[in-house]
Amino acid sequence: MKMQNVKKFQLPLQTLSLVTGFMVWVLLSSLMSFIKQDIALTAGQISLITAVPVILGSVLRVPLGYYTNRFGARGLFILSMLFLVLPVGYLSMADSFIDLIIAGLFLGIGGAIFSVGVTSLPKYYPKEKHGFVNGIYGVGNIGTAITSFGAPIIAGMYDWRVAVLVFIIPLIILAVFNFILGDRNEPKVDTSLKQQIMSVYKNNKLWFLSFFYFLTFGSFVALTVYLPNFLVSEFQLSEVDAGLRTAGFIVLCTLMRPIGGWLGDKFDPFKVLMVVFAGLTVSGILLSFSPTIVLYTVGSLSVAFFSGIGNGTIFKLVPLYFTKQAGIVNGIVAAMGGLGGFFPPIILTLVFEINGHYAIGFMALSQFALASLIIIVWMFYTDKLNISDYIVKNAGQAILVTDENLRITKTNRAFEQITGYREDDVIGRNPNVLNSGEQGNDFYKKMWNQLNQTGIWQGEIVNKRKSGELYKQWLSISTLKDAGDNITNYVGVFGEISDAEKA
Repeated sequence: MKMQNVKKFQLPLQTLSLVTGFMVWVLLSSLMSFIKQDIALTAGQISLITAVPVILGSVLRVPLGYYTNRFGARGLFILSMLFLVLPVGYLSMADSFIDLIIAGLFLGIGGAIFSVGVTSLPKYYPKEKHGFVNGIYGVGNIGTAITSFGAPIIAGMYDWRVAVLVFIIPLIILAVFNFILGDRNEPKVDTSLKQQIMSVYKNNKLWFLSFFYFLTFGSFVALTVYLPNFLVSEFQLSEVDAGLRTAGFIVLCTLMRPIGGWLGDKFDPFKVLMVVFAGLTVSGILLSFSPTIVLYTVGSLSVAFFSGIGNGTIFKLVPLYFTKQAGIVNGIVAAMGGLGGFFPPIILTLVFEINGHYAIGFMALSQFALASLIIIVWMFYTDKLNISDYIVKNAGQAILVTDENLRITKTNRAFEQITGYREDDVIGRNPNVLNSGEQGNDFYKKMWNQLNQTGIWQGEIVNKRKSGELYKQWLSISTLKDAGDNITNYVGVFGEISDAEKA
């Protein structure tokens, strides 16, 4: 098969692989209402069983992201699909709490393969399409909807053990597809795992992105594994009805993911995430005060809507901040997202056992979202300041900034090149340190009168370098004012007039 054709297959192939992995990842939560009729379980055991697949599904995302960069997606997907046959088969024979825990732990590999695609697929597309491509790949979340809806139907027709065994079929099919269609020549990155982690772990952007994904993907996973049993026990819905509603939640969240990626490509991803976290803040409050199935449905679907957009947008930011370490960073961020789905079901159960209500647990979602909103606003304005600072520092013309009292607060490299003064030499001093004495008091009086009246002055002036040498420059001074029309800064921009220009 031609190389170009192989590359075209990777997005649909890896997306289908993710669909299959996610299908088996949520087998326990989707069938729990049937399993607990066959195996005696307490409420605490049920919440732990449904949360356990998230553990390995989260922890393994880091090494899988790394090994994808080193060996390619093809081998990782083949091995994962074949290995998952074992816990699926074991689950079909489970007859105790321990059996379910063991099976659930290794079913987590189905969720871990997420980091394979988000690491591999960007290699085939330009940066301006990374958000949308990862969003399309994220549609693989639909696998959880297929299981949430389909598994209870099969279990109702036959038996839950038969329903589990059915899922071995797509695992084998996708292993074969990856063997035939997977890219054997995917670009590799051979840097040790330790080196990659050491190069990024001190970067606060990594942990902010991890925290964001902990919230957005975590809320998706948590409700995906919690809703089937929760809707049956809390609102007395049938297993099929609960599965259908859970599938609706998953489908909406999944469909919003590529839209979130597209929005991250098209608009400022920071502003998109501001809307996402504001929406999740309100959604958490709504879930906290939802005594009826109608209000709870609205709250759940709003979580699906905003978390889906957030899931797609966050992975647009990863390659913006970490171009060379995208594999390991994708793995860490994805792992934190998975862990975000582990704790909420357990916390919700504990809260309910203590006070008989879920409100406090759902309110925690709102508080996490509010904290994320504050952080993303801070990151947005910090990034703008960093860009402005970079522009000032690297501008071709010299720049000098003072406060309203004419104390120098900032200069740039061009200022040092022209005047000989380093920034540390002049911070806190008056710009008259450059005064050559060539201009009289009348000159400066007219300059300040015009500056105060119009907010800008420009003209030719002779100044003195640190060495004592005189030079001519073309100087432009502007005033900056606050909302109350008070001067906050003066900004001087100048360039030296060369001998040729003098002539």
